[in-house]
This record gives sequence, structure tokens and C-alpha cells, in this order.
Amino acid sequence: MQASEIVRSIRDELRNNIDKKTLATSQNFFKEKIRNYGVKVPVTNKIAKKHFSSYDGLTKNEIFEVCEILWQSGCLEESFVACNWSYVVRDKYETDDFYVFEKWIEKYVNNWASCDTFCNHTVGTLLEMYPDKVKELIKWTYSPNRWMRRSAAVSLIIPARNGKFLNEVFEIASILLTDKDDLVQKGYGWLLKSASMAFQKEIFDYVVSNKAHMPRTALRYAIEKMPEEMRKTAMQKP
Repeated sequence: MQASEIVRSIRDELRNNIDKKTLATSQNFFKEKIRNYGVKVPVTNKIAKKHFSSYDGLTKNEIFEVCEILWQSGCLEESFVACNWSYVVRDKYETDDFYVFEKWIEKYVNNWASCDTFCNHTVGTLLEMYPDKVKELIKWTYSPNRWMRRSAAVSLIIPARNGKFLNEVFEIASILLTDKDDLVQKGYGWLLKSASMAFQKEIFDYVVSNKAHMPRTALRYAIEKMPEEMRKTAMQKP
């Protein structure tokens, strides 16, 4: 079956599962304008899994072709299906898939939910498999595209929580330290918070030494999981 036919069947099922309340309230969670069907996230995930099972036997490249079409729509639920499908084939990732994922972020990601879902799982897993690609990830911090900059941070959320890439966490946070975009600030603050679960003292010391320049939004995110005394110290004005 051609990719366009597979996408058509996914879209038909999404349309058949529109929830009026979800459609009416989804925009409330985003500052940027989103396009969506109004399908609940758990239902969208079930649709993604159901259709993936229906097309068992597709190659990774064929799956990526479907994902590309879904991403191109700019629709929230279709991006979630693309995230799901690209993550399911993680055992087949190759090092050059990094550039496929980079292109999808740069061209198609248009909201924080699609960004975080894709980067936390798909991109983060590839980076754990191919650590040498983290140096390429760091280049995203210089992009004029806010989603590329946020992606640079949130792609390391799970690896950092697992005690990996501390030096790169600091490098990304330092480049983004005074970024004016609040979604980028929240992204690298979240990264520091995740890294603090494995490297509490190191992250605390980094936050305290940089708090004079760190936006309060990022600082609050970074220290959220720390003990109360540490949080009080970090929040004191320099």
C-alpha cells in the first residue's frame, strides 16, 4: 500500500474520533496557533498503534515516508502519530537518521507538544544509540528557529535523567542561558531539572553560579526537584 493511502486511512479514523470538548479547549494549552482535529491524546495513540499493526512489514524508509506526510500537514494529532511510528522502529535507527529527524524539526514542528513528544523519545533514543551525534545537536542552539533551540535541550531530557551527557547539558544550557524565548527557557530549565536527578550537586552549583543571568523561568524549572533548602538558596537574589 502506498504511503498516501496509509495516511488517508489514519486521517479518516482521526476524523471519526473527534471529541467536541477537546476541539474546543485544545488551543488553551498553546500560545501559538495550532491545527488539530480535536482527538484526545490517548485515543490518538491507540489509533497510531492500531494502524502501525495493520501495516506490519513496512520497511523503516516506508514508515518514515508516512511520517513525513503526516508531519507536512502541520496538524497536532498527525504529528503525534508520526512521533509514535518513528519511535516504534527505534531498533532500526542508523546514525544518518539524525539528519532526517533534524529536517522534520526544522521544517514541520510548530508547537511545544509535538516538539517534546518527538524529541524526548525519538531523538533522545537515537542520541543514546549514537552519542557522537550530540555535537550536531548542540549546533541547533544557534538556530533562529525557536523549535530547533528548544529541541536541542529537550532531546537530552531522558538521557540526562539517566546520568548521561552532563558536559553537553551544561554546554547547551550555557548557550541558551539568556535566550529571550520563554519556551526555550523552559526547555533548558527542564533539561537542568532532569539532569539534577542524577547530578544534583553539579546542577545546583551551575544554577547558583549562573543565576545572575539566568531568567527566573528557567531557574524555577531547574531547581524544581531539589530539596527546599537548595531551592531557597538558588532563588536568593545574587
